[in-house]
Amino acid sequence: MTELLQGARIVAAHALRESLRRRVFVVVLLLTLSFGALYAWGVNELFSDIDDLGGNAFLDAETLAGATILGLAMFGTLFLGVVLAVFLTLNAVRGDAERGLLQPVVVRPLGRGAYLLGRWAAAAAVSASYVVVVFLGGVLLTALVGGYTPDRIVVPALELAGAVAIVSAIALLGSIALGTTANGIGVLMIFGAGLLVGLLGSIGDALNSGTLSDVANVASWVLPFEGLYRDALFQLVAEAGSRGGVTGALVQLGPLGGSHDNPVLFPLYCVAYAAVVGALAVLAFRRKDL
Repeated sequence: MTELLQGARIVAAHALRESLRRRVFVVVLLLTLSFGALYAWGVNELFSDIDDLGGNAFLDAETLAGATILGLAMFGTLFLGVVLAVFLTLNAVRGDAERGLLQPVVVRPLGRGAYLLGRWAAAAAVSASYVVVVFLGGVLLTALVGGYTPDRIVVPALELAGAVAIVSAIALLGSIALGTTANGIGVLMIFGAGLLVGLLGSIGDALNSGTLSDVANVASWVLPFEGLYRDALFQLVAEAGSRGGVTGALVQLGPLGGSHDNPVLFPLYCVAYAAVVGALAVLAFRRKDL
């Protein structure tokens, strides 16, 4: 076990150095700063319009606006984090094997298990840290510019981190059998399909359609990153939604996918899910000829 962890640490450090050499993080930083500037401008314009409209006895416009735009920022953060995670893992196995870089590493002295664990650890750590920092930046901008603070902050940040870690595991599994382009497209389509099903679930809740709601609930177990995202939306407005009324009903719908709380044991299920995906990746990698 010690040798496995030490080998994984070596691979993870190498993967991070390779990303720095290719200036991946410079591009990510520039795009993130652009995203933050556009978001701050949008928040300022939105809350300025609300101030011009005045108050409403039946609707808390500030809470609705703040929850909606921060939910949109959460979606954008998760999407950017997923793209980063996919980029760091999409050619981890087959791409390196085709370039002749993988064979000397996995035969001696590291082994295939250590290689996979290291590549996943690097991608998960970077993408998870990224979404946490960007999400907290969005919360800070919303508070400073718009004066709105969500009901909960820590839990949504952790759930976004868990979501991109799961996507990293799925992308790493796909990299064993698929080429770079095919794996990237496939993982992004899986991610989009999961969020689409979550959106259909919110529509089902609004229309009292048990079928759509059941499909969304099943999808949250099959693709748990979707369940983490929906629960993160729920945590943002947990107290506002519990107060009921028009505002409570609207904020629970959520932008680009409705909010929905998860069972208590769902985080443990996510850990088990990632472990199973990792075990499948190791099994497939060991059966693969290099």
